[in-house]
Amino acid sequence: MQEGVTRPARVCVIGGGPAGLAAAEVLSAAGCVVQVVERMPSYGRKLLMAGRGGLNISHSEAADRLLTRYGSAAPWLAPALAAWTTQDIRDWMAGLGQDSFVGSSGRVFPTAMKASPLLRAWLERLRSQGVVLHTRTEWTGWNPQGHPIFTPTQEGASLPPELAPPYVPDAMVLALGGASWPRLGSTGAWVPVVQGQGVEVAPLQPSNCGFQVRWSDTLRARFAGTPLKPVALSFAGRTVRGEVVVTATGLEGGALYALSAALRAHVAAHGSATLLLDLRPDLTEQVLAARLASVRPRESLSNRLRKALRLPPLAVALLHEAGPVPTTPQALAARLKALPITLHQPQPLARAISTAGGVMHTACTPTFMLSAKPGVFVAGEMLDWEAPTGGYLLHGCLATGRAAAKGVLQWLQHPHA
Repeated sequence: MQEGVTRPARVCVIGGGPAGLAAAEVLSAAGCVVQVVERMPSYGRKLLMAGRGGLNISHSEAADRLLTRYGSAAPWLAPALAAWTTQDIRDWMAGLGQDSFVGSSGRVFPTAMKASPLLRAWLERLRSQGVVLHTRTEWTGWNPQGHPIFTPTQEGASLPPELAPPYVPDAMVLALGGASWPRLGSTGAWVPVVQGQGVEVAPLQPSNCGFQVRWSDTLRARFAGTPLKPVALSFAGRTVRGEVVVTATGLEGGALYALSAALRAHVAAHGSATLLLDLRPDLTEQVLAARLASVRPRESLSNRLRKALRLPPLAVALLHEAGPVPTTPQALAARLKALPITLHQPQPLARAISTAGGVMHTACTPTFMLSAKPGVFVAGEMLDWEAPTGGYLLHGCLATGRAAAKGVLQWLQHPHA
């Protein structure tokens, strides 16, 4: 509570995704009067989209290993992640009536394998704690007096009474997301608003994204939309096994997403990046060569690859894309284990799973308050961090949302500390 304030503290949370809802839960449980403002017609739209794949909400690996998944942001995210562990998330889900399980890959999912039951239970808890949830209302910044400005997104609608001027919250939490999947609500429109307040923002970039490849017309016409699995992708000394999909403009898929940060940086520095594709990661080069040698040389390349290695027609097309196809079994085996594909640029940010860049940690206090805007805190993908898929994204959003809320409570007690 701020000095001289006897009423419950009023806190406004901007953004109704996981980070914003996590902040609202902590704040309302502490007795604050919380308004959550969301510009879209409903809450948690990106969470629901993630739920179509089962809602991978965290990962069960050891905490020290999990922390490394956040790359250069790990040191300053560490306190938030330590305060909201994978087990904490599972306990929280159970408290909402949603059991969870650890899959064979170590990923954590709700037993229901979808997001909607969890989101419904979560919103009901927030309402029971007194949180007022507003939709179709957009925050557009601050007026000259430093008061937040809200605008209805529906033509002819008026502001909710709770947000009508002169509504001045004691603190704010911004959780507006990045700029990936803008149709779900995160547009990045907040960037110039906070920059106008003197806040440093690293440019928003695609993360966990596909990359553009200059395919031949033949490959594009025949194989766009075709998956390729199991494969292994290698770049800069790191190898990831999984699946990729050939698209009309390039490559997509989980295995590629895991390498996207390094690939994006290399493309930015050098104009392109060469990815190595192992088409049969379960077999050694020597075994491949022996199997290829056992097939009659008179067979076509397609038949040799199909009979010896069970490789699909797409594999043959990719071999041709990489240049002249080796003719000897040993050389062909080596090419199949390290097929070069040139990536030219990431797919657009709007198509990425998540966003890199955002409010720089140097613009915030350790409790995620903006140094240039006391009383305003930032959480979730608005912050400058990225992580691979596998539960780390949602975990980071939930953890920073809670950490920002705790920062608010601390600041309300000691606003001049």
